[in-house]
Amino acid sequence: MIPCLAPALARLRGGAQRLALALALPVALAGCASTVAVDAPGSPTASAPASDPATGARGGPAVRLPGNVPLSDLAVAPMDAPTVTSLAAPADLWERIRRGLALPDLNDELVRQHEQWYLSRPDYIQRMTERSSRYLFHIVEEIEARGLPMELALLPFIESAFNPQAVSSARAAGMWQFMPATGASFDLKQNAFRDDRRDVLASTRAALDYLEQLHARFGDWHLALAAYNWGQGNVSRAITRNQRAGLPTGYGDLIMPAETRHYVPKLQAVKNIVANPARYSATLPDIGNHPFFDTVGIERDMDVAVIARLAEVEEADVRALNPSLKQPVVMAAGTPQVLLPWDNAVIFQRKLQAYNGPLASWTAWVVPSTMTVAQAAERVGMSEAELRKVNAIPPRMRLRAGSSLIVPRNGKLDRDVPAHVADNGTLSLQPEVTTRRVVVKARKGENVARLARRYGLSAASVAEWNRLSVGSSLKTGQRVTLHLPSQRAKATTTARSTKAVKPRASASRSAAAKKPAAKKPATAAKTSSSKSRTASSGSSKTARQ
Repeated sequence: MIPCLAPALARLRGGAQRLALALALPVALAGCASTVAVDAPGSPTASAPASDPATGARGGPAVRLPGNVPLSDLAVAPMDAPTVTSLAAPADLWERIRRGLALPDLNDELVRQHEQWYLSRPDYIQRMTERSSRYLFHIVEEIEARGLPMELALLPFIESAFNPQAVSSARAAGMWQFMPATGASFDLKQNAFRDDRRDVLASTRAALDYLEQLHARFGDWHLALAAYNWGQGNVSRAITRNQRAGLPTGYGDLIMPAETRHYVPKLQAVKNIVANPARYSATLPDIGNHPFFDTVGIERDMDVAVIARLAEVEEADVRALNPSLKQPVVMAAGTPQVLLPWDNAVIFQRKLQAYNGPLASWTAWVVPSTMTVAQAAERVGMSEAELRKVNAIPPRMRLRAGSSLIVPRNGKLDRDVPAHVADNGTLSLQPEVTTRRVVVKARKGENVARLARRYGLSAASVAEWNRLSVGSSLKTGQRVTLHLPSQRAKATTTARSTKAVKPRASASRSAAAKKPAAKKPATAAKTSSSKSRTASSGSSKTARQ
């Protein structure tokens, strides 16, 4: 038994004595001999020597508690400890979002109004949140990586109800509802083959870039959100107006359209429901705190149907994760990666390595000259109806030169689409006009290009109709075939006919000139002349009046 602890331990028994000894042993070994205790006054040990020469004990008064002093009961001191963030992993993605909510709350009648709107539509909440389960984990990851408030992850609920195919009346598109010009400024490609405003990865990156830019400009997240909805120029002008009037410039102080006035309260309502669904008797679907999809690289053009077959998923599932695709083929030069459900991505990669069949049955063809859809269909070996359907060409429209079309891979068109076409392909149309075949003659010194310019036609079209090159020179009087709109063709034919008739009219006048003129009385001639001048003067006056 350790001497300095013996009196206290003697009064404990059994398990308590063993527990106390175990707890006190490290401390006793470290410095039991130098511990100073206070004896009761007049106790026999109060004047005991500091050390025992016989035992070699270290110096200092060794004071011991008397055996008859009772020990006081142990008590727990009250503490107001600060709140500590839980280190445990979130139970699900909703819990992870709740931990990151950081914006100041709005608490007004508009918020209550939108809470009631959502709560009265539980089916809508269910559809919207289930749709979000595909994309929400990725958005949360990106927001955490940038250190942004987690309320931004809820913004697609307001913008599009998490529907990447949503298009507004103002032509905003995708989950984050980018306008065409704004999307282009954030490098979101929009062409005949894909629309990156709908792309899950690209649009999320662009939206967070834009929101960070707006927050840096206005220094307030509510104003940044208003600018995302209304436009930063409009918000800046509203702030300037208030400043000139000596008014506050917060979100609630600015004059703004009703849609923008309701925008942040609507987001606050969704935030409140997500933060405490039990309080609102709302039910949120389970969304695990793990990725829904994985990114898979592709090196060759591939049909969407082939990707779905190799990944063992429905084609609709591939399109749901890759909503930017507008065609039945993925062009590797423009879209070098696709998203697939997490487990199916592994299946796809394994099956692709063993796959020996054709990867793509479609490619892109650039229209060489303006032509009808029927002419284009004949060139690429398709029916007109199929070409219209695949490329979404409306009726009574012609294809302009340079348009990019999706066509079957065969013969000379059996190749992957080059990068400049995959990234910049456009479908350019013009109204279909009934044309008429006309043969004209070339003038002195004309070539194909000059003659085409004279009739307002494409030099390439004129050259193609006559099996010439664009720079070919024409002989004076050489017959050239043109296809002109019906009215212009009729006017051209009429002009040519008039020129042909003129010589005959001249001959008639010459014959008439040879006949002797009938003599008239001089008086009658003068009277006739006067009448003519009078009539002429009257006509001029009438015209001026």
